[in-house]
Amino acid sequence: MHQYGVRDIEKLLGLPRSTIRALIGAGFVTPARGPRNAWLFSFQDLIVLRTAQALSASLVPNRRITKSLKELRRNLPEEMPLSGLRIAAVGDRVVASGGGRRWQAESGQYLLGFEGDPAAGSLAVIERPPEPATDDWYARAQSLEQDDAPAAVSAYERAIAADPEHLDARINLGRLLHEAGRLAAAERVYREAAQRAESATLLFNLAVLLEDMQRRAEAITAYEDSLRIDPGFADSHYNLALLYEQLDQPQDALRHMARYRRLVD
Repeated sequence: MHQYGVRDIEKLLGLPRSTIRALIGAGFVTPARGPRNAWLFSFQDLIVLRTAQALSASLVPNRRITKSLKELRRNLPEEMPLSGLRIAAVGDRVVASGGGRRWQAESGQYLLGFEGDPAAGSLAVIERPPEPATDDWYARAQSLEQDDAPAAVSAYERAIAADPEHLDARINLGRLLHEAGRLAAAERVYREAAQRAESATLLFNLAVLLEDMQRRAEAITAYEDSLRIDPGFADSHYNLALLYEQLDQPQDALRHMARYRRLVD
């Protein structure tokens, strides 16, 4: 789960450090402690801080804010949501609205994201137009690959759901599944992608996967298909040379190794 430092909160929410300290002191959030005892905030903390600040500015009583935020926090997702829910002050009550409906926040019936106008007493976490959903999920997946591969897998799946033709997302998803040992799932992703587009990289990845599954004949076919699309794909020539050598087909092995050496030289 991504965590935010005090500087991140100041930048994202426009809250001065004194306000952050006051909201922590009031018990609205209890951030974790990181290196050098620095505060570390979760996404849920970010939402709660912004909501508390906006509602306090609207003169909503602290008791009512506290009760509303307890319900709000209990229903918050762990990651940045994509759909909209408005939190606003109406008189001395906290009201939520979304999907054409409005309800009191104390009910705890919350859904996904947050937007609005803080000056009018409503929450505004995303203060710029969001990127297209596909690009957003794809970029998030790329950023997560090194530190949180399962989350990256989920983000690539979201990108593909938003745009089934996103070839790079399918290739990267298949690779991560392969690396995680989920070989059947990786093959399914590659096969589905191959039905939608021709890609030498995709077929190379599929061939490597098939080798790891001890399906050499199918791997050779996938490597050859990748070379049909891109005859200069050096890695396919190299891997084919090794495979043919293992299968005691020296002429084919020499042919592909010679081609590989010409390409890399």
